[in-house]
Amino acid sequence: MTSSDRTMLEWESPMYREAVGQFDQVARLMGLDENVADRLRFPQKATVVTFPFRRDTYRDVETLFGYRVQHLTTMGPTKGGIRFAPDVNLGEVAALAMLMTWKCAIVGVPFGGAKGGVRVDPLELSRAELQRVTRRFTMEIINVIGPETDIPAPDMGTNEQVMAWLMDTYSQHVGHAVPAVVTGKPPALGGSVARREATGRGLMFLLPQAAHHVGFDVAGARVAIHGFGNVGRYAAVAASEMGCRVVAVSDITGAIYRDDGLDVASVAKWVDEHRFLEGYPDADHIPGPDLFLVPCDVLVPAATQGVITRENAPSIQAKVIIEGANNPTNLDADEILRERGVFIVPDVLANAGGVTVSYFEWVQDVQKYFWTENEIVGRLREIMTRAFDDVLSIANSEGVDMRTAALIKGIRRVADAKLVRGIFP
Repeated sequence: MTSSDRTMLEWESPMYREAVGQFDQVARLMGLDENVADRLRFPQKATVVTFPFRRDTYRDVETLFGYRVQHLTTMGPTKGGIRFAPDVNLGEVAALAMLMTWKCAIVGVPFGGAKGGVRVDPLELSRAELQRVTRRFTMEIINVIGPETDIPAPDMGTNEQVMAWLMDTYSQHVGHAVPAVVTGKPPALGGSVARREATGRGLMFLLPQAAHHVGFDVAGARVAIHGFGNVGRYAAVAASEMGCRVVAVSDITGAIYRDDGLDVASVAKWVDEHRFLEGYPDADHIPGPDLFLVPCDVLVPAATQGVITRENAPSIQAKVIIEGANNPTNLDADEILRERGVFIVPDVLANAGGVTVSYFEWVQDVQKYFWTENEIVGRLREIMTRAFDDVLSIANSEGVDMRTAALIKGIRRVADAKLVRGIFP
């Protein structure tokens, strides 16, 4: 049995197979030393926990599963979100940790990749239940996280408040406040003033470069966004501010479409008041999957993984896809879209704005010196646009697509660090 076979047994899942398959393709193209490649297929550390959880009714005690995976500790502390979702599993978390490693390396952030999660549906939890899950999970993983070892952040199903509870639980345990143990927390606790919108804003920083490369104007460009959470919502706001027409957005209740462009501020206000897009009065309501079929120049998958498939890829009308979610495009769909000439800005580059501003937040917490919002946004724009230029340069020189070029950049940086550090003992 090869080491790759053993990997699949430990972390078997479709998402992990895709992440490793993607890595293997690029590693072969690069001629990466097989010893280094084999090492990078494995997460360096994986923690699996189970813990009791009691509902507000106090009738039953459930057992929840939680995970924290640290893919790479070579570059510095590990960094990655914690998601609460009913289908979280070890394979998914391991795959996302690997993708986070490449993402950090692509934008030059000195972290390795990590990811965590709890298998629970946050939509079914009261605020008190959500707090109990968060605090107990924090205690279960408290020995593997820390400001110099592994720094969590929000992800699907978690938010600023969850990070505040995590930070408070950790701080109570060690006996003093440790703001740098998490990022994405409220500004009152040392959070970055621009963290919440960083991923969505970072996506849109790349739109002018992508539009210039493909050959269309940003002003008046039609944008469709799958998802209206933190990423999709702020991508929609940024796109609207740039003069784009946001023609469609979606959430778990379905999608809304308006040919002449949605009033993004009105949509955001509706969601603030009603939680979901369902019932929004000033647009046509269409099934969620139909968002991928609407006429548009730019498609932003900003919700969850695996939503662009071989079934819907032939019908996508966008000229540019900017991936806000992690791993939203299946490998088969990726090939179909490339053959059709669709320009894809891959997730490991496009949504790196979140981890970039998380890095800024961590630096500020460690130094206890805080930057203005203009400083943060300016530095984010500089890092994202420079990373795009670097990846496009590799794509042109190597004759490859942007996803492959981004992974070449990230994997090469990690491999170089591995070789320089050597093997202990």
